[in-house]
Amino acid sequence: MNINDCMYNEPKPFGELSIIAMKGCEEIASRIDYYLKEWRQDKNGSMPDGSAQVSTYLLDAICPRFGSGEAKGVLNETVRGHDVFIISDVFNYGATFKMYGMEVPMSPDDHYQDLKRIIAAMNGKEKRITVIMPMLYEGRQHKRATRESLDCALALQELTSMGVENIISFDIHDPRVQNAIPLHGFEDFHPHYQMIKSFVRTVPDAVIDRNHMMIISPDEGGMSRCIYYSSVLELDLGMFYKRRDYSVIVNGKNPVVNHEFLGKKVEGKDVIVVDDMIASGDSMIDVAHKLKERKARNVYIFSAFGLFTEGLSKFDKAYEDGIISRIFTTNMIYRKPELLKRPWYTEVDMSKYIANIIDTLNYDKSLSELLDPVQKIKAVLKK
Repeated sequence: MNINDCMYNEPKPFGELSIIAMKGCEEIASRIDYYLKEWRQDKNGSMPDGSAQVSTYLLDAICPRFGSGEAKGVLNETVRGHDVFIISDVFNYGATFKMYGMEVPMSPDDHYQDLKRIIAAMNGKEKRITVIMPMLYEGRQHKRATRESLDCALALQELTSMGVENIISFDIHDPRVQNAIPLHGFEDFHPHYQMIKSFVRTVPDAVIDRNHMMIISPDEGGMSRCIYYSSVLELDLGMFYKRRDYSVIVNGKNPVVNHEFLGKKVEGKDVIVVDDMIASGDSMIDVAHKLKERKARNVYIFSAFGLFTEGLSKFDKAYEDGIISRIFTTNMIYRKPELLKRPWYTEVDMSKYIANIIDTLNYDKSLSELLDPVQKIKAVLKK
């Protein structure tokens, strides 16, 4: 085979790769950029196609604001013909802006508007746009219970109408929202492998078998992700269901009256409670209390997103009282600096996984192996 044949068979990217980190995503974007540069250059610092080394895949894009709080999207580099990946954490309240002299935390709506501004600034010159939104904007407003808006579906349709070809998210509250955009790419990834790897490293003395461990779903809505964990780890599965008071609404939701348990005995076993997010944490702590009342040995919590909307003090107390042993959440959304210092907390790094997704999509390859990491999980457990 001559050199021309080798060059012809060399996989080529869909377009020149550019990554835009929206405000608040700079840290994880820099890690993703590091992995991509490491994978895509040889020992001499050259790219696979022989071109010079790329210093960064991150694109210079900003959303400056006026004193009134109004903003605009600005690209300081060209995106013509580029395969653009935009990373947006719409739940980053650590990002702020000044309005009428006041320092204002950015709301999900502010982040979402900035995302649209950056897309509008491209003016259709890009080759393809993929939005990576780890926690889906308005993902909890996914169905209509009464006369109310369907915000998540509207947002997805709005983004695709602006030219977004693919939307990538993680542990979506209800993946059926993808029905709003059936003719566009929509991928729901899960941090199963990363969670299990972090757990094995952090709790090396844990015995993962049916006699010593169980998987627990805190509600009926989270059963599908818990079934995956129980199947892959070959553990028994239990579930709580929430008995709510539908006659009143508190903080926008019907309060939980009690958590009822369905499943085998948890006495003497370590239990892993799996959910998509921790918001106020009241339900999660109540579930942990119920498990400890049933004489569970240790309660570990896996949650893709730790919002901790009402602070950390209740978790500090639960840890001090022995109710919770450890909480695992990812670094895909904003974490309070003080959270990282808590003795009960472990951060699960997802940057390498996201870099792998971007690399695979940029070369227009299949995502099947990344969507189903069973073999990788088995390898970790074997070690």
